[in-house]
Amino acid sequence: MSNSRYSAIKAYRNEEFLGSPDARLLRILAEYLEPETRFEELNVQDTIVVFGSARIPSREEAQARVRAAEDGDGDLKLAQRDLEMSQYYEAARELSSRLTTWSKGLEESGRRFVICSGGGPGIMEAANRGASEAKGENIGLNISLPFEQNDNPYITRRLSFEFHYFFMRKFWFSYLAKAMIVFPGGFGTLDEFMEVLTLIQTKKIKKKVPIVLFGKSFWEEVLHFEPMARYGTISPEDTDLFFTTDSVEEAYEYLVAELTEHALSTPGGGM
Repeated sequence: MSNSRYSAIKAYRNEEFLGSPDARLLRILAEYLEPETRFEELNVQDTIVVFGSARIPSREEAQARVRAAEDGDGDLKLAQRDLEMSQYYEAARELSSRLTTWSKGLEESGRRFVICSGGGPGIMEAANRGASEAKGENIGLNISLPFEQNDNPYITRRLSFEFHYFFMRKFWFSYLAKAMIVFPGGFGTLDEFMEVLTLIQTKKIKKKVPIVLFGKSFWEEVLHFEPMARYGTISPEDTDLFFTTDSVEEAYEYLVAELTEHALSTPGGGM
C-alpha cells in the first residue's frame, strides 16, 4: 500500500480558510472567546480603563527632544509643545500607580480594578507603566494598525492582547470596565469616549461607570457640550455623566469613592 501524496488539512488548521471572508465569524468569535478564557484563568474580575493619545511622550523623552532641538536637531517649538503635553503622561502614570496600590490593598479575592489601556505608546504606555511600577498586573488591548500602535513593554505578558476588529476591542474595554479615565487624545480617544457616553446615556451600559475627563484646559477647548444641551440635542443632565479635573488627587479620590460605593460589592463585568 503506497503512501498518499496528499494529506488533508483539518479545517481549524487551514490558515487560508481562516483568513478568508467565509471565516470572518470564526475570527470574531475568537476575539471574544480567547480573551474571556485568559481573563477567567487569571481571575481578572473588572478593570479601570485609561484612554488617551499615543503621541504624548514621557517627561524624560520630551526633555530629550527639547535638548536635541536646542542643538539644532528638530523643531524647538514642537519639542516644547511636547514637553508641556508630557504632564499628561506623568499624570496617567501616577494615577494608575495609585489606583493599582489601592486595588491591591483590597480584601476581596481576585484581581479587582486592573488598569487596562489600549496597549500602545503615549498615555497608554503611561497607564501600564504606572501599574507595573506599583507591582500590579495590567492589561493592554492592542489593535493592529499600519502606524503608531506597538505594544508597550509594561503590559503584563499574559494580559497583552492583539485585536484585528475595533468593535471587539471596544467590547472588551466596556465589558469589564468599572471606571474610565480619558486623557487628551485624538480621533481614537474621542471615538472611545463618545461610544461609552452613548452606551451609558441609552442605558445599554446599566452598571455605574464613573468617567474622569482629565485635562480641563484641553477638553474645554476641544469639546463643548453646553450648546448641545441648549439646543436640545442632549439633556442637561447628560453633562453630568463625567467628572472633569486637572488634579491627580481629585481624580483618585473621586474614583475610589465611586468604586467603593458602587462596585466593590459587584465583582465581574457586564454591560
